[in-house]
Amino acid sequence: MDNIKESIQSALNIDGTIGAAIGDWSTGFSLGQASRNEQTFSSVKLEQAVALNAEVIKAKNRAREGLGITSPIEDILITLANQYHLLRICDLAEGVFFYLVLDREKANLGLARIKLRQIEKNLRM
Repeated sequence: MDNIKESIQSALNIDGTIGAAIGDWSTGFSLGQASRNEQTFSSVKLEQAVALNAEVIKAKNRAREGLGITSPIEDILITLANQYHLLRICDLAEGVFFYLVLDREKANLGLARIKLRQIEKNLRM
């Protein structure tokens, strides 16, 4: 049995998290999402962001392959004026990634990355 909802809730509990989602970057489909603040970043926006960020992951994979880099991507960070957007590619589930929206003033980026890596290790699909 999968634990997608529990994994999203665990990610949402990381300090400074505004929203969390799990998506399939090969299709752009969201497997689940939750927002701590619908005004700041709604569940609908999270679902859209999963689809759009799936294209970011595909583009980065093409660039990596074009450069002959064989190491897989672990995560991608997008830094905005007031937010971090963290894409964590899952090692254990092909094509799956976590998407985390963090408040820059409240989040500890290093700690968020460590905690998300731990959550990923417990993800069951």
